[in-house]
Amino acid sequence: MSRNKRAELVERSLWLFYRNGFHATGMDLVAKETGVSKTSIYKHFRTKEELILAALQLRDTNFRSWLFDRMETLADTPKAQMLAIFDAIEEWFLEDSFQGCMFIKASAEYQAEDHAINQQSMAHKQLLADHFANLASAAGYVDPETLANRLMVLKEGAIVLAAMSHSAKPAQDARAIAQVLLETTARKQDA
Repeated sequence: MSRNKRAELVERSLWLFYRNGFHATGMDLVAKETGVSKTSIYKHFRTKEELILAALQLRDTNFRSWLFDRMETLADTPKAQMLAIFDAIEEWFLEDSFQGCMFIKASAEYQAEDHAINQQSMAHKQLLADHFANLASAAGYVDPETLANRLMVLKEGAIVLAAMSHSAKPAQDARAIAQVLLETTARKQDA
């Protein structure tokens, strides 16, 4: 299988896992839906879990790139970009393909703390938190890591509620809380 075919397999598998869940998506279904034989799949991925990890890595790269680009497009200062998180995810919630967060789903299906899929899911969330902490630092907040973690709680809660309620409203509610949080959190005197 060529590099392009491998990449196509990972991309198509990503959407199967996202739509159907990880345990519910067997390798027979992956082969059927992607048009790649199980023999060929197993030449590149020794296990289904290796394919899941590749799909999660692709989703991480794509999602972070999309989110950070949208935040920068929607707002031109670090503080405003922290609010734009919620504007961007509201756009995501309104997409027909929105079915919640793939990393939350993966972590729910692979709950053991030392499981590679759980760890990769948490690594994605940590990369987001790190970016938010960098924005908070650039905006002059005294404790950027704590602020970033609080924004993550709001963002993740909004995702779960949006998926459960089939509504984009949780993004607006989280944004309103984030606005209060940003206004009441201590900033350095010179910021």
